[in-house]
Amino acid sequence: MEKLLIIDDETSICTSLSFALEDEYQIFTAENETEALQILQKQDISILLLDLRLGNCDGIQLLRQIKAQKPDIMVIMMTAYGTIESSVEAIKAGAFYYISKPINIDELHLLLLKAKEYMSLNSRIKYLTDQINLNQGRYNIIGTSKKITHIFDLIERVKDIDSNVLITGESGTGKELVARAIHTCGKRQHKPFHIINCSAIPGPLLESELFGFKKGAFTGAFEDQKGIIELSNGGTLFLDEIGDMDLNLQTKLLRVIQDKKIRPIGTSKEIQVDVRLIAATNKDLREEIKLNTFRMDLFYRLNVIHIHIPPLRERREDIPKLADFFIRKYNVAFDKTIKGITHKALDIIEKYKFDGNVRELQNIIERAVALANHNFIDLEDLPEELLLPENTFNPNDDIIPIPVGDSMKNIERKVLAATLKKYDGNRKKTAEILGISERALRYKIKEYSIH
Repeated sequence: MEKLLIIDDETSICTSLSFALEDEYQIFTAENETEALQILQKQDISILLLDLRLGNCDGIQLLRQIKAQKPDIMVIMMTAYGTIESSVEAIKAGAFYYISKPINIDELHLLLLKAKEYMSLNSRIKYLTDQINLNQGRYNIIGTSKKITHIFDLIERVKDIDSNVLITGESGTGKELVARAIHTCGKRQHKPFHIINCSAIPGPLLESELFGFKKGAFTGAFEDQKGIIELSNGGTLFLDEIGDMDLNLQTKLLRVIQDKKIRPIGTSKEIQVDVRLIAATNKDLREEIKLNTFRMDLFYRLNVIHIHIPPLRERREDIPKLADFFIRKYNVAFDKTIKGITHKALDIIEKYKFDGNVRELQNIIERAVALANHNFIDLEDLPEELLLPENTFNPNDDIIPIPVGDSMKNIERKVLAATLKKYDGNRKKTAEILGISERALRYKIKEYSIH
């Protein structure tokens, strides 16, 4: 429910307007400038009914003061001394409109409805403007943290070359966004960009989707069909969840990379293709190679350029910007005018562990915007699981106690052991985080007898 403040030095007018509007708005009243400013400081007022003459106070001067502090507030001036000059002056000072006393309640309802429509439209314009600026700026990816700006730098450096790219990262981190950015900002931007999820399609069907088939090649092949590789000719093919592709199909994909040719199912004729491959996975492909579920030669063909997308918990400074972006997005989708999020609610969100990364944050904000019935998302709009202690990120978990005077060898041993533990013994990830080679890590583990 929108919060509306009535400012008039006549108690009877405050009372009568409150009675007329209380079913549709949360009403606050003030009979002087001091009361009004105190309420505005404590409450998130959306709409203001302001008397032009407020005792000894000039209503237009108060209007200017309020708009300087809260430029988005909608103000309707009320006056028993309506003149063209005063009305024009009020509009210039930032008033949405004015209404003459005695007030016609039907006319006031109509004005308030228009004010709410204007707020909704303004919210949409802000969101779309931000979207345009975003698309022109940083690849439709939200964030200013050091780790995200590093991703931006990599996108800029690889967008115009034809080398294959392997994007790694947990589910929900935005691997597809990075793949799209590489394509849409690069020299292939006017050519096709296709996506295929290797984990969502069974092996035999995935082969026909990738390579296409000739009529009669198998039961149900009633006509020729081009594969997605051929359809991507000249452009980019994004192979999502490449780690789930079966070994037989991996062999055929390797041949495509080597020969730049495909052979549709049911024919011996080969077709020349020019496709840039971008693959993504949330798996550790080096571990999959050890398990004989992924081909080493395909890995090295795909991993020419490696881009790792950090999980949201490693770039928490981006959470407020992401939350604000999603609020504006779902304001448009749900025709809401949510202005932001309270400090308490944001603090809870920033401490959440976010196993689902940016996608999980998006779902949380979508739910909150849909359920919120006030101007700011608050604690009651958040899912209960965010408040559970086991789902809270504790920054102290990443702190290693090192006393003054500890030896460098002992410090190194502690850092190695703690980092290995944090990443569940994953040596590749540990080496990457510490900035050393896996070979050096193995040597250190042996040297310090770390288990």
